[in-house]
Amino acid sequence: MTTETGINIHSTAGKLADLERRVDEAVHAGSARAVEKQHARGKKTARERIELLLDEGSFVELDELARHRSTNFGLDRTRPYGDGVITGYGTIDGRQVCVFAQDFTVFGGSLGEVFGEKIVKVMDLAMKIGCPVIGINDSGGARIQEGVASLGLYGEIFFRNVRASGVIPQISLIMGPCAGGAVYSPAVTDFTVMVDQTSHMFITGPDVIKTVTGEDVAMEELGGARTHNSRSGNAHYLASDEEDAIDYVKALLSYLPSNNLDEPVVYEAPADLEISDADRELDTLIPDSANQPYDMHRVIEHVLDDGEFLEVQPLYAQNLVIGYGRVEGRPVGVVANQPMHFAGTLDIAASEKAARFVRTCDAFNIPVLTFVDVPGFLPGTGQEWDGIIRRGAKLIYAYAEATVPKVTVITRKAYGGAYDVMGSKHLGADLNFAWPTAQIAVMGAQGAVNILYRQELAAAEDPAAVRAEKITEYEDTLANPYIAAERGYVDSVIPPHETRAQIVRALRVLRTKRETLPPKKHGNIPL
Repeated sequence: MTTETGINIHSTAGKLADLERRVDEAVHAGSARAVEKQHARGKKTARERIELLLDEGSFVELDELARHRSTNFGLDRTRPYGDGVITGYGTIDGRQVCVFAQDFTVFGGSLGEVFGEKIVKVMDLAMKIGCPVIGINDSGGARIQEGVASLGLYGEIFFRNVRASGVIPQISLIMGPCAGGAVYSPAVTDFTVMVDQTSHMFITGPDVIKTVTGEDVAMEELGGARTHNSRSGNAHYLASDEEDAIDYVKALLSYLPSNNLDEPVVYEAPADLEISDADRELDTLIPDSANQPYDMHRVIEHVLDDGEFLEVQPLYAQNLVIGYGRVEGRPVGVVANQPMHFAGTLDIAASEKAARFVRTCDAFNIPVLTFVDVPGFLPGTGQEWDGIIRRGAKLIYAYAEATVPKVTVITRKAYGGAYDVMGSKHLGADLNFAWPTAQIAVMGAQGAVNILYRQELAAAEDPAAVRAEKITEYEDTLANPYIAAERGYVDSVIPPHETRAQIVRALRVLRTKRETLPPKKHGNIPL
């Protein structure tokens, strides 16, 4: 028998030639015109993205000859191999990962039954072998012609996202449109990376919004990469282009273990604990005025190996900094108030940002290092009405639930309830340090004096002089680290130049920490 292509499939050579033809069709499933349009938008094809992401020659494709079975609306006249998604496994820096990449050049990357089954299959494989799964999203949404089958497969994917959560790292790369129900898969994954100007995520698009509500909003403003990185907090990194996005994912993976039963990759690099000139620079970091800001990045980068810090969500809730680094070659997660923005106060966005990050670190066996300079929770009716009580409580829950090593350094302010929630001893932190500049108190001196001495100030001939005297008295008595140290709430008050050495020693002693939570199905975090 000879096929339409002239290949005799009854001979071994013919069968091999037929296979080669089919594989070639799968590799070139998108038309040349579709590929050209993809490139014209500044976007790479699915295969080009996988090639950039994985180690050279490591990719093994699965289900490359899968095709849809739908006959509705003439869909049976076009049955490309792969069905618009490329799935498989390979390595990144020699470590095993599973990957799927939606192919916008085939059916606009729309999700149909076979398309969804391929993603489900590779996610199941990642769970079985315990490796990260990376999804490259570039899709027009559900394949309308396949009806409820498409919706069913979205649900199957969501189900696996949830089951895999906290078991294997899940990373979403948004490289084009991601709309409607499709957005919920990236939302459940651990990290979402978007590309400036070419990535978009939204439940309902601009046209629907205008029809239903009358609002007129551009697609970029509604669901562009900058919006989700700076306003909604749905994304964790704003990439300048696709290469930058992929480089960030590779860097991120270097700090994460393959699964929750493994430890993160360690590059042994014993620290020199001799005090250096660079260490002593921290002694002059804190301004004499408690109201003058400083950049907490200087403290973070000073403590981490080679000053390398991979920040997560750098454009969102900038009053709080999170990210990854290494101490003696071992990954750590960093949470820090940032006095340069809103004086480092905790608001809803910062609380949720920190809470999710702490839980991610705890899920994947990464110690949490916390730097505290927090004057309190941000006041205002907007915060109160939007639920700062419930949503701020997530940070309490995250720290108290975490069983990984937790080390906290208070650099300056630690006021009120915000002191408690920022990795305090009371929430289970293992080792807590404070600088002599720390002010651990119910509130700042100005506010406390106004309350404690209201009548005396009102009756004073020189209220300013009395206020200054009482502020000094309050600061000397309560707004310092020594009352907390006397009670054991702080393990040691240290000069700033000893910070790096103390953190190194603390993390060394905590390497063998073992702590288990009470048996339960799951806790009830205030969502």
